[in-house]
Amino acid sequence: MVIRADANTNIGAGHVLRCLALAQAWQGEGRRVLFFSVELPPWLETRLRKEKIEIIPLAVQAGSPQDALQTAQFSKNQNASWIVLDGYHFDSSYHKTVKDSGLKILVLDDNGSSYHYYADIILNQNLHAHEKLYPHREPHSRLLLGTRYVLLRNDFFQWRSWKRPDNPKPNKILVMLGGGDPDNVTLKVITALQAISSPEIESIIVVGGSNPHYEVLHSQVQKAGARFQIKRDVINLPELMAWADIAISAAGTTTWELAFMMLPSLLLVLSKNQELVAKQLDLKGIAINLNRQEDISIGGIAAAVSRLLESFELRATMSESGKHLIDGEGSQRVLMHLDGKKIRIKKVGLENCQLIWEWANDPEVRQSSFSSNPIPWEEHIDWFKRKANDSHCYFFIALDQLDIPIGQVRFDVKENDVEAEIDVSVKKQVRGLGYGTLLLNLAADKMFNSTGIEAIHSFVKTDNPNSIGAFKGAGYQNIGFKSKQGKKAVHLVRKKNYEKTN
Repeated sequence: MVIRADANTNIGAGHVLRCLALAQAWQGEGRRVLFFSVELPPWLETRLRKEKIEIIPLAVQAGSPQDALQTAQFSKNQNASWIVLDGYHFDSSYHKTVKDSGLKILVLDDNGSSYHYYADIILNQNLHAHEKLYPHREPHSRLLLGTRYVLLRNDFFQWRSWKRPDNPKPNKILVMLGGGDPDNVTLKVITALQAISSPEIESIIVVGGSNPHYEVLHSQVQKAGARFQIKRDVINLPELMAWADIAISAAGTTTWELAFMMLPSLLLVLSKNQELVAKQLDLKGIAINLNRQEDISIGGIAAAVSRLLESFELRATMSESGKHLIDGEGSQRVLMHLDGKKIRIKKVGLENCQLIWEWANDPEVRQSSFSSNPIPWEEHIDWFKRKANDSHCYFFIALDQLDIPIGQVRFDVKENDVEAEIDVSVKKQVRGLGYGTLLLNLAADKMFNSTGIEAIHSFVKTDNPNSIGAFKGAGYQNIGFKSKQGKKAVHLVRKKNYEKTN
């Protein structure tokens, strides 16, 4: 994957950081990412290099015809599968130049500002995303619209099951107004917080590496005393969001991270392209829109902060709304479309317990199992909890492109830690449509790419030719017969080097 995006004081860091989320998902499948950039602050360059992303600097004017030509040529030289374009300076002519070179393009967009779109995929992760924003696009262009496609970086994944605690005396405020903040709105917010009379208020001010006003802000924070801290180029942003009771933020890409972390937020509009984001989040009750920063006074900001801190019900409602808006799986959904896959897999959760029990008790599943007796609910719950907590068990549920569950797959790793036994099933409604082989291939790739597993074993009853055929279609080799629970079974194995040798 080639990513083309820039960052500076005026652009901010949001374009690069959301592309980083997609890059991490691509790398998670064992694939390479190249990052092409004309402008990239040192702190962002360091961050990308830590992620083992190769950076290619371009010595051209950003968004120019030369930029498009170089990006296309370099990408072809690198045999890129996809080019990702994220930036308002990549217009229709830029898209066309890259597309005419025969490359596949994903365009990250926010407001449908280009005259015509030549992209294979247009991704707009905003609440206001709608097909009507893109009347002029190629017939082959696919639209991925809405917050189900929000791109979140890996930093946030460990917080998926975290729940925000109820704080009866909220006093912690996180301030984050983008990577650049050229108008120094951060100083205005700090002044507003200092004007609040409560001596218990604590605040952490996060400043991007492109902010040109750092020294002024640092001086102002020092005057405020120990209750105020300023942090630059932070790498533990989710932890700071978990620490805070409320946030004051620009209405950029950070808003989705705040919603995911269930952090009630006050939003300031720092540029025109943020207006719809702030308005829609306010309408959904996820954040409070303070409108354009130049239209609200220091006293107005202070009053809004005080009201939010004083209202437990409002904060609770905002937290719950944010939780339901962003689930953190946007990158994986986008990856499905990039790879042209019908399904994806994710780790099972307690919410899947009953569904898997129902699938397991399907008469056809019981007939093909080595133990055909129905499974009692209480027994299933105990088994499911054991498997969920077993470090030697990898348990996934399969979803289609509409997030509808279509099957499950489980790997039980053997004591040698390099072999595993697989259990798989698809729901009755999609049997015979090829999902079994798709799921087996996808699951095997997942295990081989992310674990030390070198061989996967399967045992299938001899009177189940459909299942045997699905395994063979996914690269499993028949190595003979074995007795399982007193029944004759075909022993099939797929090895890690299967794709390399076949």
